[in-house]
Amino acid sequence: MEVKAKMPGKVMAINVNVGDAVTKGQRIIVLEAMKMETPLPSPCDGTVADIKVVAGGKVNPGQVLMVIE
Repeated sequence: MEVKAKMPGKVMAINVNVGDAVTKGQRIIVLEAMKMETPLPSPCDGTVADIKVVAGGKVNPGQVLMVIE
C-alpha cells in the first residue's frame, strides 16, 4: 500500500526503516505544514518495503512517501 502526502509540507521525521514491521495507526512519518507538525499513521499492518522521501525534504499533495506491504 502506498502512503501518500495529503498536503504540501516538509518531512520532519521518518520514524521507521525499510524492513520494519508496522501496525495500523502507528506513527510512521511526521510532516510540517503551515508551522504545524502532523503525524501520519500507518494505514495498515505490514512491513515497510520502500521509503521514497528523506527527512528535511519537501513533499507535494499525492506524492508517495512510503510503501507498506
